[in-house]
Amino acid sequence: MSAPLSLSADVLLGVVRTEFEHVPDQRADNASLDLADALRSGYALFALKDPSLLAFDERRMTDRHLHTIFKIGQVPSDTQLRILLDDVEPADLRPVYRRLHRALAARGQLRP
Repeated sequence: MSAPLSLSADVLLGVVRTEFEHVPDQRADNASLDLADALRSGYALFALKDPSLLAFDERRMTDRHLHTIFKIGQVPSDTQLRILLDDVEPADLRPVYRRLHRALAARGQLRP
């Protein structure tokens, strides 16, 4: 019997990107920044291990990877990111973690 297939970084990022599209946006319909872009930006901030929001804000000006790898359309500034993410209910992010957990478990990645 062969070992279960591993999830690639691209697949995991795809799951995160897709699930962030489903997080409820409680803001007005005329909001100029996409909540999913803010969530993907927050994820990128941690994935890239930037030491601060200011460092991430400086990265957003020049780093094409934010658009190509993380599929962020418009990267919010550090202030915009704080404002947008502060209003997200943590419970609304649970489906993202559940889907990632199911994908990892199905491939045997969580076995000891």
